[in-house]
Amino acid sequence: MIIFDDTDRFSQFQQSCVATIGKFDGVHLGHQLILDQLKQKAEQFNLPSLVILLEPHPEEYFAGEGGRSPARLTSVKEKVELLESFGIDYVFQLKFDKELSQLTPEEVIQDILIDGIGIVSFIVGNDWRFGHKRKGDFAMLQAWGAKNNFEVLETAAYERNGQRISSTFIREQLALGDFFLVEQLLGRPYSIKGDVVKGQQLGSTIGFPTCNVNPQRHTIPLHGVFACEVRLADIFLPAIVNIGYRPTVADTLEAILEAHILDFDKEIYGRSIEVIFKKKIRDEIKFDGIESLKKQIAIDVAQVREVLDKKQKIAEV
Repeated sequence: MIIFDDTDRFSQFQQSCVATIGKFDGVHLGHQLILDQLKQKAEQFNLPSLVILLEPHPEEYFAGEGGRSPARLTSVKEKVELLESFGIDYVFQLKFDKELSQLTPEEVIQDILIDGIGIVSFIVGNDWRFGHKRKGDFAMLQAWGAKNNFEVLETAAYERNGQRISSTFIREQLALGDFFLVEQLLGRPYSIKGDVVKGQQLGSTIGFPTCNVNPQRHTIPLHGVFACEVRLADIFLPAIVNIGYRPTVADTLEAILEAHILDFDKEIYGRSIEVIFKKKIRDEIKFDGIESLKKQIAIDVAQVREVLDKKQKIAEV
């Protein structure tokens, strides 16, 4: 898969394509249905499949630094890895900034879709709005397509028990701690990937050393203490994970993911890990001191062992 952020680079490889556009946050089953639709159309036209990823998310751009925006299910890197795993040929990382937000709908179609990537077939939701002040719509796209020899198709919709699968709905289920349902909606367990970085190393001093990971997202979808598995290379290790702002020891503005891998004492700074969420243990709490925190972590670790042991036994049946 080839990733680019400038249409001039695409023209070095191809003259036309079949494309779709969106945030693709989570790359859930609904998105996967659209990707299947995209690949089928690309095969029909014997052209490459292309996903236009809006980055940052428009809501993040308009919220500004420190502003509130919907939590991300996946970082940019995670999205790109998932799109590659589903067999997409090209990803156009379209930077959502002031310049893009000021383009008229006509400029978006002409400059980006027609001149930029040579669109032949464009798959998009019938509620998609684009261009300055969101003046462009599905009907406008179809009218331009009829005049400029490209087709505009509505994205397929995926429903489960009458509920349309969306990133918003998955965020709501994560907040409720329903990881079983989230796994069904994603087609995989929910996880966060990242490189292990050095923190304050407070955990080591109280007997619970942690692997710190920057979640790499504007807003995180989970807060609290969780029973997890950590994938290191091809090994799966039991872990207790805290995601939040560490109110007892730091009270930071930026969320941190801290994973204490059970019965593990190797140094893995700089290594990439995947934290797979199994069950929420409790909310993040501000304790009155380190000793209180230490006692609670010991209780949490015992509960995590019990949760993961039960899940392991169920998996073996």
